[in-house]
Amino acid sequence: MYIGVPKEIKNHEYRVGLTPSGVRELIAHGHKVLVQTQAGLSIGFADEHYIQAGAAIASRAEEVFEKSEMIIKVKEPQPIECRMLRPGQLLFTYLHLAPDPEQTRLLVESDAIAIAYETVTDERGGLPLLAPMSEVAGRMAIQAGAHALEKAQGGRGVLLGGVPGVAPARVVVIGAGVVGLNAARMAMGLGADVTLLDRSLPRLKEIDMVFGGQIKTLMSNAANIDDMIREADLVVGAVLIPGAAAPKLVTRAMLKHMKTGAVLVDVAIDQGGCFETSRPTTHQEPIYEVDGIVHYCVANMPGGVARTSTMALTNATLPYALEIADKGWKTALLDNAHLRNGLNVCRGAVTYQAVAQDLGYAWIDPVEAIRSAG
Repeated sequence: MYIGVPKEIKNHEYRVGLTPSGVRELIAHGHKVLVQTQAGLSIGFADEHYIQAGAAIASRAEEVFEKSEMIIKVKEPQPIECRMLRPGQLLFTYLHLAPDPEQTRLLVESDAIAIAYETVTDERGGLPLLAPMSEVAGRMAIQAGAHALEKAQGGRGVLLGGVPGVAPARVVVIGAGVVGLNAARMAMGLGADVTLLDRSLPRLKEIDMVFGGQIKTLMSNAANIDDMIREADLVVGAVLIPGAAAPKLVTRAMLKHMKTGAVLVDVAIDQGGCFETSRPTTHQEPIYEVDGIVHYCVANMPGGVARTSTMALTNATLPYALEIADKGWKTALLDNAHLRNGLNVCRGAVTYQAVAQDLGYAWIDPVEAIRSAG
């Protein structure tokens, strides 16, 4: 299979779809890889590294899209990239379609096949291609939140861990999945007073057994969220409904009860955000203020530590990319139900139920769509 890796064009996105070591594995399996020039240069992967791994180098993104059967990216395709996709071409990347009707429309119109990293599953019910970036984002949420709490950034001027004789900051994390647990652990490590909310009692019991009183646990419901954010210095939104838009758990009306200069970090912003006042921001302009509350809503947080993120992502995605390339996309998806769960758009059909429901498309069973695809 001919595999293409374009340079990411989203604002301050420095990650790249494959590392040179990932390219080497694909080449060893008999596939061809075309990488756009300087795709990984900013994080230490020069064209020479890709050439040594066996890749060819393209001068323009158009060449990558034109020649490749499968495009491997990191972030969702921007409109100009969607328009470069051709019928029957495979796109393997993060998509986050539910809050993005324009991207969904363009992918449907492209007649391409789009597999989303974030909805591929595993035998334990996890999301193995979302997990590495969730780990990064959860840890970064605390770094970003701590910085936003500084007075110069508009925050309360509070140090997360406090100092002897001064109480630490109160950190509230909503959602105890991969993002939430990593955020809570990071905040705990910095000495903050941490409370973690989730709707799963077994999950809360598990966390309590591991961390004891170091991380307080609380059932997630409207009343508890309202109570906790009133005293919080930093609130991290870490909820996820796979493939669907995130629920709005903190309303604008609730902000007036929070401390002036408190910080909201919305890690769910890729799926529309879990705070009513959230809107996507970039690493260039990451924060804004609403009613005295600082918001950090960067939609590609792991891009801020792009080298670490790229290496972690390739570790996770490469086995699936190899399976697709070795078997062909139809056979790979029919053989592997977990990979098939990643199929969001197939030759003009929306095949992920949550996306279809949120955006008003007819849902087509993915097996049916695969078998009927030309």
